[in-house]
Amino acid sequence: MVVGTITPPLILAGILKWPAADTAYLVSMALLASALGTLLQTLRLGPVGSGLLSVTGTSFSFLQPLILAGQMGGLALMLGMSLVTAPVQLVLAPFLPKLRKVFTPLVSGVVVLLIGLSLIPSAMYGIVTPAAIGAPSWAGALVAGIVIAVVLGAQAAGRRWTRLASVLFGVAAGYLVCAAGGWLHAPEAGDGSWVTLPRWLPHGFSFSWALVLPFAFIYLVSVLEAMGDMTATAELSALPTDGSAHWMRLRGGVLADGLTSFTSALVGGFPSTTYAQNNGVIQITGVASRRIGPLMAVMLALLGLFPAVGRWVTAMPPAVLGALALMLFGLVAVSGLRLIASRGISQREALIVALSLAIGLGAPSQPSWLGTLPEWVKAFLESGIAAGGITALVLSLVLPGGRTLPGADKP
Repeated sequence: MVVGTITPPLILAGILKWPAADTAYLVSMALLASALGTLLQTLRLGPVGSGLLSVTGTSFSFLQPLILAGQMGGLALMLGMSLVTAPVQLVLAPFLPKLRKVFTPLVSGVVVLLIGLSLIPSAMYGIVTPAAIGAPSWAGALVAGIVIAVVLGAQAAGRRWTRLASVLFGVAAGYLVCAAGGWLHAPEAGDGSWVTLPRWLPHGFSFSWALVLPFAFIYLVSVLEAMGDMTATAELSALPTDGSAHWMRLRGGVLADGLTSFTSALVGGFPSTTYAQNNGVIQITGVASRRIGPLMAVMLALLGLFPAVGRWVTAMPPAVLGALALMLFGLVAVSGLRLIASRGISQREALIVALSLAIGLGAPSQPSWLGTLPEWVKAFLESGIAAGGITALVLSLVLPGGRTLPGADKP
């Protein structure tokens, strides 16, 4: 969970060239936001929280609009847009059953597929980045190849503990190779403080109307992802996955995600969402008790409060991080394909997927043409996830032959 939570700020730092101090602070805030979200989800305070063993973390879905905002206005605009659009989740929570009628598995699958495909180039950036000053150009690819080979070997070993620790083995192998090649360096010295405390809007605040739609749409996508993740957790917890009690859990979980994202942006962190990885851990251990949640939250908070953790994490070699991100984003794309194929692919579904992918991947690849368009249109089309997702949504509504999810209109 820690690796998944800290990876998005590390990827953004590598692409946008942030100072080490800013990166370390963002890593700490990501861990603290994960602690807050996990606590809200598992304790279920009134209407807030799913009451399930749901763990939250920094959302990968926001990487593309965050990169776009960072290139336009730096951290102030990235955090400002995350803050002002976070209430989308709070507003949508009461209407979740209605959303399921519109956002079918086909539409959700297209969005998830676009998320994975659009993020893969950012993972490759870490691999092709020089491993260190003076390192040969092939060093990053060598390190990444070894990391991936070790992870795959551990997964193929056929033992449960090797599958669980496969990522840890891969990271360790990458560090060893970098150390042997002289490409591993200690993190920059901190300011001597023992604890990293959250600061109110530490990077300022900025806003752009052109980015409202891309950010708001990804918050909507996060709602749909969270609903699927929490439904899977409820099923693994031997709880019903329909009826009023289930929808109450989903509403509470989405409210917790919205409050966590809003609070995270206020203190200089990025949007957070309910993760799916904990469902795999529940399956392996057979333990789904939400009483574990507060203990997990304490562990995450302690990691986020001590600045030494953030500094050492930022020293992770780019090729190691890039290899992990490459596998992760590829798996995200595969998840989208599974959603698309879950109810079969007729001629209608094939057309929707084809046109949505064409627009979602094609429009952002033409920066010269985008520069001639109005700013709000440019920002929308530059976000391939928003452009392709809206295309899939509109086509699924206007093309005849659409199907309604069973039970979507239940209270």
